[in-house]
Amino acid sequence: MNADPSQTLHDRVRTWIEDDPEARDRAALEALLSAATTGDAEAGQELADRFSGPLEFGTAGLRGVVAAGEHRMNRAVVQRAAAGLGAWSTQRFERPRVVIGLDARHGSREFADDSAAVLTAAGCEVLLLPRPLPTPLLAFAVRRYAADAGVMVTASHNPARDNGYKVYLGGRAAPEEGRGVQIVPPADAEIAACIAAVGPLRDLPLATQGWTVLGEEVVEDYLAAITDAVRPAPGRDPRIVVTPMHGVGGPVLLEALRRNGFHDVHVVPEQADPDPEFPTVPFPNPEEAGALDRAVALAQRLGADVVLAVDPDADRCCVAVPGPEGFTTLSGDDLGRVLGDELVAPGAVLACSVVSSQALTAVAERRGARFASALTGFKWIARVPDLTFGYEEAIGYCVAPEVVRDKDGISASLLVAGIVRRELAAGRTLHDVLADLDRADGVHLTAPVTIRVEDLSLIPATMARLRAAPPTSLGGSPVTSVEDLADGLDGLPPTDGLRFRTADGTRVVVRPSGTEPKLKAYCEVVAAVTDGDAGELGVVRAAARERLSAVTADVRAVVAID
Repeated sequence: MNADPSQTLHDRVRTWIEDDPEARDRAALEALLSAATTGDAEAGQELADRFSGPLEFGTAGLRGVVAAGEHRMNRAVVQRAAAGLGAWSTQRFERPRVVIGLDARHGSREFADDSAAVLTAAGCEVLLLPRPLPTPLLAFAVRRYAADAGVMVTASHNPARDNGYKVYLGGRAAPEEGRGVQIVPPADAEIAACIAAVGPLRDLPLATQGWTVLGEEVVEDYLAAITDAVRPAPGRDPRIVVTPMHGVGGPVLLEALRRNGFHDVHVVPEQADPDPEFPTVPFPNPEEAGALDRAVALAQRLGADVVLAVDPDADRCCVAVPGPEGFTTLSGDDLGRVLGDELVAPGAVLACSVVSSQALTAVAERRGARFASALTGFKWIARVPDLTFGYEEAIGYCVAPEVVRDKDGISASLLVAGIVRRELAAGRTLHDVLADLDRADGVHLTAPVTIRVEDLSLIPATMARLRAAPPTSLGGSPVTSVEDLADGLDGLPPTDGLRFRTADGTRVVVRPSGTEPKLKAYCEVVAAVTDGDAGELGVVRAAARERLSAVTADVRAVVAID
């Protein structure tokens, strides 16, 4: 006789409740279970979702909604993750050193403290950052203190309901190019196996002391290191508007600017202080439509020269600059080519993700540097040997890899401020810098196409359809090649994605998102500038925009999910 599926679920919930260390979570599950057992269908569906399987640990660590249950972010899930990381580390090293950081999201303090208690009891030397700080500070600290691992409690730019658990390796656990970088295979699967092997939490040892809370010297060391590495250019002091998007990056970014001679700096007041509810932005991601509205409005009132925005954990940087038609936001690819050209030198190594613009390749060729392509995600970009500069189109930039071998919105903002200051002294703006790059390397215009889904099975089905019947033309130009990234192109490990190229130089990459229920397409058109004058550049740009519009329309039709 088959077991009643609902009874099996309810038994699992009761077992979880008995083992959950958090009274509020136990009470929440008890209430849901009581409602479900009396026939409340909505409560039953919610329980089924919360217990649809363990929250998966992978190369992005953990990320999910903060709530009770095995498929949510909560103290029970975090204690298990910490115990798994502790077991993995102590199996390999004697007294491994682990640094823990946290942001200001719901649950972050409890999750960080639980991690310290579990890891200390497991035999690790634990260093806890002194307060909620940006993710780049954690990545820096892993390298600064030669830690074997690092944990950052953050959900970065996710909605307010989420939190997450990023794991970094360093010290004895990684080669030089992987120290202070998020985990990659096989470490993710090995740690996941250790998490799965954790027994009842009531039997899990928890230390009440024994870890070290670092002092403010870690922040001072970070600021000194990025100042020394970036060395922002001198010039005319720009007027800067800053927004930390209700996150933890504000004080560190403002201090980095102040000590490097930027004194005309203004913070968006409504977004200055950490607030886990993110009340002014439903999606606290500077890339999202409307996210920079308040910053731009303040910049317009003040006549600012640049807007610098960092996401809530300050590992991403977004820039807006004034122009003839008001403030415009630089795309991730445009800022990537500006920073790459700023940092490049003969023999340097520039890198970007396989879905980012081809413009960085052109910069490297023109300046006698080497270029490397990487899989999507900074855990891959940062591992490029001898890296000088790396970026991904999703506004992530590594401008000082010897300091932070990860994306860092603070050091990137500092570098941008220096470029703006230097150009102002010459009567120029970032628009002029981009125009120079267009003339030298051709116009490179990019645009994303994103398809969100509720049913995750639709994504692999769509990829299979595209592999079986790829488009024959895009934007009116014949498709000349279809490349499957699952075959391991460009010397990269296999990954799920398709790359289409057309006769007129258009490139489109289609891939499933690694962290969200999305199918994403990255479109790029390239056009040479044969005459250096402004009129010719304007004509070429306008034609490229028309081509890009036609390409994105075709891509939407091709990847449409019914």
